[in-house]
Amino acid sequence: MNRRRHICFGMVASFVAMMVAPASAQQQKPNILLILADNIGYGDIGAYGGGELRGAPTPRIDRLAAEGLRLTQFLVEPSCTPSRAALMTGRYSIRSGLSLVAVEGTPISLPATEITMAGMLREAGYATAIFGKWHLGAQPYSQPQNKGFDEFYGIPPGDTWDAFLMIEQARQTKTLDIPIDKGPQIVEAARGEPLKAVKPYTADVRREIDWELAERGVDFMRRQKAVGKPFFLYLPISRTHFPNLPSKRFEGQSRVGQFGDSLMEGDAIVGRMLDALDQLGLARDTIVVFASDNGPDGPVSRPFGGGMPDMGSSGPWRGALGDISEGSIRTAAIIRWPERVRPRSSNAMFSIMDFFPTFARIAGGKVPDDRPIDGIDQTDLLLGGNDNGRREHLLTFVGPSLVAVRWKQFRIYFVDVAPGRSGPGGATLLGGVGASAAPMNGYPKVFNIEADPHEEHNIGEMYEWVIGPALKTVEEYKASLVKSPNPPAANMTRF
Repeated sequence: MNRRRHICFGMVASFVAMMVAPASAQQQKPNILLILADNIGYGDIGAYGGGELRGAPTPRIDRLAAEGLRLTQFLVEPSCTPSRAALMTGRYSIRSGLSLVAVEGTPISLPATEITMAGMLREAGYATAIFGKWHLGAQPYSQPQNKGFDEFYGIPPGDTWDAFLMIEQARQTKTLDIPIDKGPQIVEAARGEPLKAVKPYTADVRREIDWELAERGVDFMRRQKAVGKPFFLYLPISRTHFPNLPSKRFEGQSRVGQFGDSLMEGDAIVGRMLDALDQLGLARDTIVVFASDNGPDGPVSRPFGGGMPDMGSSGPWRGALGDISEGSIRTAAIIRWPERVRPRSSNAMFSIMDFFPTFARIAGGKVPDDRPIDGIDQTDLLLGGNDNGRREHLLTFVGPSLVAVRWKQFRIYFVDVAPGRSGPGGATLLGGVGASAAPMNGYPKVFNIEADPHEEHNIGEMYEWVIGPALKTVEEYKASLVKSPNPPAANMTRF
């Protein structure tokens, strides 16, 4: 009898211990769903002051923000290829030679030696998939199915969302006559296999592409649940990249034209993925990240009719996509992990590079130790152990040049550039592709972005003491190049 009581007591004690044990002890490795929007500005999403006030409500992303950690100082690189390279490698884009936007037909491509987040997570036991835009080069060694992903479906890995325009533009200018089956294609590949063309990438396909990506993502998550394997699903969607062609069901839904329609459609895509997690019973054990790769596009002329300008909002910050000012490198990011990440807003500095080491720690992955890693493990920030985060600075590169540093709330510029959409004296570098930077006269410009978000008042003379800490970060970076030199920087103008 006593023995039976002892056994029963032991079973009860074990059950209680399981109930009160830390969540990490009860759970297997968490799934990771990373939804990367394209050219959404700080001021576009409702949770960041946009949404309904911008004429385009974003209720699903707003709800995600209420349920997770809303970062108000999420920092990226000035344009899409550099930011995506930084995300995938945990390193400044210049370290992989990708500090300019990759252009089809150029050799700009992710080196074979780079270790990606997908590769790291796959080694840690994850199933990995990317559905959408890679944009890290077309070379076979750079393609996602050869860089850690088990599955890839999307636009060509060296292209961006406006690639389908080349057929029409070539015909209009009478320079090329490209058959539709020889133009940009939707492609797919399994791990280690060559790309296979699925269908031509046309304007009609562009309208519906995000729903294709979402449904493939849902199917991938369903399959991994069935076999009990943790997954990393990278979903780099098209919204709100030019040209913002909404699907027919979202056309005219906003009050600000095609951009607003596209923003609302992106919100619905996020909602579809969140609903799928709920339906599959995976929400509790999945880290969901929603972020943008860089700031918004400025006004552009659309070849698809008149209407409102096709542009996003940088919120209180100056600049847009391709600039090196705050509005280009500061955008929206939300992280949800139910019962682990406490819902709140944080102004801690968080770089897109920080996801790599943070996910490595959470997933039990290995951060490479044979090269500089610029990302910082921010697990303590996510889990509430340190609300200030562990980052104080960030460098900004364009092509071969170190152009600016963020140190705490100060932005320090090492180049002056021609006036542009950022205003007189602004830091305009059109689309991250064509740079007009010129050397300054030996003294950096300094702006306090908290007191002066539009960066109108150079306080370098009054706050000269700020320059010292900023230059210290530069020296630390330079020291890292002694053992690990960068490859030749991306370049399309100097030969």
